[in-house]
Amino acid sequence: MSYIPRLKKEYKSNVVARLIKEFSYDNIMQVPKLEKIVISKGVGSAVNDKKLIDHAINEITEISGQKAIATISKKDVASFKLRKGMPVGVKVTLRGERMYEFLDRFVTTALPRVRDFNGVKSTGFDGRGNYNLGITEQIIFPEINIDKINKISGMDITFVTSAKTDTEAMQLLSELGLPFKKKNDENKHTLDNKTKEVEEAPVVEEAPAAEEAPVVEEAPVVEEAPAAEEAPAAEEAPVVEASAAEEALDAEEAPAAEEIPEGELNEEEENNKEN
Repeated sequence: MSYIPRLKKEYKSNVVARLIKEFSYDNIMQVPKLEKIVISKGVGSAVNDKKLIDHAINEITEISGQKAIATISKKDVASFKLRKGMPVGVKVTLRGERMYEFLDRFVTTALPRVRDFNGVKSTGFDGRGNYNLGITEQIIFPEINIDKINKISGMDITFVTSAKTDTEAMQLLSELGLPFKKKNDENKHTLDNKTKEVEEAPVVEEAPAAEEAPVVEEAPVVEEAPAAEEAPAAEEAPVVEASAAEEALDAEEAPAAEEIPEGELNEEEENNKEN
């Protein structure tokens, strides 16, 4: 009798029937399934120390139960002192029985050892039915000996499914045992983390205020004496032309000339002519 992993048996006997009922598939071939699991790890510091690649390969091999391979750079990057063809990471692809065995160990043994674990995020889907999950510490896997590791590091785990939508893929992985956070729990967890960060933030003590210099009393302002009011300008007497004034005086002083009748005036003129 051939060996069948527990999760694979669970998928065929129960999960398929529940997915058909949930999404009303017409054919059993439409039911999404888990195709492969890819475990990858970047080792950027291997540019200076190539032994780190060997350590990463051994760790991923122990975790997955399958020999891991090194990934090489595809181009030169001068700012990182990186040459084309240099090893910069490690990966392994699991299929079939090993895929189901790793998922079983990951769900039942590794995830419960995560510190403050409240479920995995449901925001790691790529829109095509694939799910990406990041692990921050490799020591959550019981296969890793803490005494032999040289550095705490993480890895990325990608679950590739045949589902056409993220909803179907999420339902499939949930049926296989992957614990997703609910939206309300995610919002609450985010608020709790923000509150915790605010509480843990060190309180910056304010520097003692510098002593204020004594205020110098201002000298009393001497009010300027009100300016003397200017005397109203004397109105200039109207200038009377001298000739007109004199004529007026002469007219007043000189007695009015007596009018001489015309007949007497002619006699006087004749006498004057004779003389």
